[in-house]
Formats: sequence, C-alpha cells, structure tokens
Amino acid sequence: MTQPLPVLQPPTPLEGRKPPWLKVRAPGGPSYMRLKHLVRSLNLHTVCEEAHCPNIGECWEDATATFMLLGDVCTRNCGYCAVTHGTPTWEDREEPEHIGRAVARLGLEHIVLTSVNRDDLADGGATHWAATIGAVRRLAPGCRVEALIPDFQGRVRDLETVITARPDILNHNTETVPRLYKVARHGGRYERALALFRHARTVAPALVTKSGIILGLGETREELVGTMRDLLGVGVRILTLGQYLRPSAVHLPVARYYHPGEFEELAGVGRALGFAHVEAGPLVRSSYHAKRQAEAAGAR
Repeated sequence: MTQPLPVLQPPTPLEGRKPPWLKVRAPGGPSYMRLKHLVRSLNLHTVCEEAHCPNIGECWEDATATFMLLGDVCTRNCGYCAVTHGTPTWEDREEPEHIGRAVARLGLEHIVLTSVNRDDLADGGATHWAATIGAVRRLAPGCRVEALIPDFQGRVRDLETVITARPDILNHNTETVPRLYKVARHGGRYERALALFRHARTVAPALVTKSGIILGLGETREELVGTMRDLLGVGVRILTLGQYLRPSAVHLPVARYYHPGEFEELAGVGRALGFAHVEAGPLVRSSYHAKRQAEAAGAR
C-alpha cells in the first residue's frame, strides 16, 4: 500500500546572515594535513577544495576525499558553482596512476571520482575517466568506485566508455529543477540528465545510480517533488539533498535557507516515493557519507 507523502512546512524566508545550523568547524586535524600533503605531492585536484565544500574538515579528517579529474578549469559557467571556468589547458596523462596510488596508500574502501566539464575534448574526457577507474581497480582492488560524471553533452558512446570501466555507482547531479536550468546550469539540459540515467539503466540495469539536488535557488515544493519523481522514473536509487551556499557575490543569490527539519521532511518524501536511500541535510553534498549511502542502496 502506498504511503501518503509528508506535508512540508511553509517556506522560511531568507533573512540576513547564514543561520546557525550552517556553521562548520575550520579544518586542520592531522589526517586532514596528511591528505592535503598527499594531494599536493601527486599534483591532484579535489572537488572538496575547488567547490569550497563545507564538509572538507570532516571528510578529510576521516581520510575521505573526492578526486577531481582533468584539471580545475571547467568549460561551463554554472551560476551556483565555485569551480573556475574558462578554457582548460591542463593535461596530465599520469593522473590515473597517481590517483590509483593515492587510493592504495590511504587504504580507502570507497572513492568518489568526479571531473570538470571538458567540452573542449572530443570525448569529454571519457577515455581519461575509464583509465582512472581502471587504475583504481588495479592498484586498490578492494575499493568501491563511485563515478560522479558530467553529461558528456549527451553522447551515449562516451557514457558507455565510463560504464564499461565498471564503476560500482554512477552518479550525475541534476542540481536543480527544470525551470531553473537556464539561469543555474549554463550548458546543461534537464532532459539530457534524465536521458543519461535512462540509457545507463538500459545498458547496465544492475548498476546503482545516484543524483543530487541543491536547494535554495528558488524552486517550489511542487517543482522539487516533481524532479524527485522524474529521477525515480529513470531508475535513480540514491538521492542527495543539500543547501545551496553562495560561493561569492558574483554567483546566484540564495533564495532561501531550508531548516534542518525541512530536510528531514524531504527525506521522508523521497523514501515514500521509493528511493533506496535519501541523504538530506543543510550541509549534505553528493559525496558526503558516500560510503554509507552506497551500502544502504546495496552497492557491492
């Protein structure tokens, strides 16, 4: 029997400074410093730093990081994102091996790989993606691999290149509701994101899929629930919901801050709809507690 959806409370209006539940402790513990040194020594990039993730202290202190492939300059200029945009010139053919060695040295059991959009490359970087997943498989065979991929401009052959490399989880962040794509996701297409998951389900039906949405860009409750339904309809099993935090004055403003209780309600909505796991909270990001998310959804 279908359970009724929880009713969300009325929106809390945006007022002045960030609310107290968004405060985080400054990073700096011994494991954080060790991981930072390792990243620098191997000339690696992490989305934890590039995207100004609020959880960097907690995750790095736990020796968990999300490695960012293909440099730190993105060919797109999304209105919410802190990653530098422009024309990339960076290329490091040794990066796959460096990441594989870093994962092995840290003894990680779950690794998240992501990348900037490289629309300047004929395959969007898919071959590099596959090489990196392969290096982790070879050098750290016990590690679960989560691939947080770009949309490859909708090219199914590039998506299949990544899937053939056998990630355990395929993740692509939807980020926002369809109405806000034009202002928030320059170069992205909502239907393209859904098509990515639809095709992945066709070619690899057992592959665990995951997506994330950031809240506070101006979406309505109806739009948000509609997007959640769309993602479930194309086979997404894990959903993350987190608060949008404005990286700088040139980025999109925060339309509103969601209360922690609202995130709990939204997690209930997601579970009632049928997601295998929903991770929701003000500071939740796609790779936050990624290992726990994977295990809850039944990934190997």
